[in-house]
Amino acid sequence: PPAGAVVPATPPHPLMRGARAASTDPTPPPGPSGWVETMPVAVRPYLYLVRADKSIGTWLLLWPCFWSIALAAPAGGLPHLGLMAKFAVGAVVMRGAGCTVNDMWDRDIDRLVERTRVRPIASGAISPERALVFLAAQLSVGLAILVSLNPYCILLGAPSVLLVGVYPLMKRITHWPQLVLGLTFNWGALLGASAVLGYTPWAVCLPLYAGAVAWTIVYDTIYAHQDKRDDVA
Repeated sequence: PPAGAVVPATPPHPLMRGARAASTDPTPPPGPSGWVETMPVAVRPYLYLVRADKSIGTWLLLWPCFWSIALAAPAGGLPHLGLMAKFAVGAVVMRGAGCTVNDMWDRDIDRLVERTRVRPIASGAISPERALVFLAAQLSVGLAILVSLNPYCILLGAPSVLLVGVYPLMKRITHWPQLVLGLTFNWGALLGASAVLGYTPWAVCLPLYAGAVAWTIVYDTIYAHQDKRDDVA
């Protein structure tokens, strides 16, 4: 600006308006779409917690399910649309549950990383206790969807909940958390066809699962590069 010009002050970050920010205005800034900001103030932290403003994670969880359901369709027929709808709702809920678990485990680390320090739990917008109650509600909805499938699917789907819970810990004990994320995120490749057929066609589903896991390792490794500076520090 020219000499003597008055430069307007840059508005402070919504979570960084002094010491009172964490208690009175702890809502993270709007995501790419900004639609979360149109929702009631009390709801916004939970929408940010489940990354509702970033749908890519839900799609990455959902596509293996859709692929598997489609592969189990009869020749020349359409995939089972009712099951696709159930898996779509399940993907939204369980992706959100995974985000909640991840942020509960990582809240102390998230406060030290520029990209994650404004996440609702790390910033104080949601207490760990409220996050736990919210997680229980998410898992209850996910369980309701699972038990609406056939008995074989219920048994096959149960181990995925364990993977959701332990994935955040893998970042602390292995250099390959992307592998565990791949095993977790792509469980639908096994579950989709099983929901249609009542059994798992392993000759079809295992290669699909393995390929999807490799795909996840690639994209999550790219994603991890965002935090290299903080990781080294």
